[in-house]
Amino acid sequence: MSVTLEVSKETGVAVVTLDRPHRLNAIDLDTARRLAEVWRGLRFDDTVRTVVLTGSGTRAFSTGLDRDSVVPQPDSPYMQDDPLLTIGPKANDLWKPVIAAVEGMACGGAFYLLGECEFVVAGEDAVFFDPHTTYGMVSAYESVLMAQRMPYGEVARMMLMGTAERISARRAHDIGLVSELTDSGEALGAAIACAAVIAGYPAAGVQGTVRALWSAKEAARGAGWAQAPHLIALGNLPTEQQAELFGGRSGAKPRIR
Repeated sequence: MSVTLEVSKETGVAVVTLDRPHRLNAIDLDTARRLAEVWRGLRFDDTVRTVVLTGSGTRAFSTGLDRDSVVPQPDSPYMQDDPLLTIGPKANDLWKPVIAAVEGMACGGAFYLLGECEFVVAGEDAVFFDPHTTYGMVSAYESVLMAQRMPYGEVARMMLMGTAERISARRAHDIGLVSELTDSGEALGAAIACAAVIAGYPAAGVQGTVRALWSAKEAARGAGWAQAPHLIALGNLPTEQQAELFGGRSGAKPRIR
């Protein structure tokens, strides 16, 4: 199964794992559907009070949309089908706190998930980047989400530099994207420890706080969301040209800062 769910009734913590390590936990259409099902199901499980989201293995949290996924698009600049718009907890009306545990790469469409988590715990080998511009694509939804989690100059640099540069876990911690930095391989344990503390508090107060925090960001996010489809329609290269750029990508090692 592409997404696994483990629930500890003793602690009230659920762990949701992207389980496609052979594809660097990239999200195909089945994974997108499964994530939505998991989040919506967790709304009805009162034994779960806090959730940790992670990726299987240490190579990647997620590398975003699986490039082998075929997503037909309407022939109109006013309508788009983006399967990642419904993969996050908030998009599925889940207001229980979700903590991300990141090891390895988190890039591109992974930001749809990180943008809807309350905070991020990362291992020291984690790296963050966005490949969109490198391959002739507009980073729209990802930019909107990350602009609410990082200083403007930092998110602008990450989105515009594409695959040429990666933000290290330490730099991500320094600028506030990551709230806790751990040794490599220990992010999940640290995230579960935080989740267990929160799960021990009265659920109504915790969920109300999550909703209040999110409401502070909703207006700006909504405005950015409204512009995204048009910017993507105007700025994206045709799919075949994107594929050419992807296939001819440089083998040079990206700079990490």
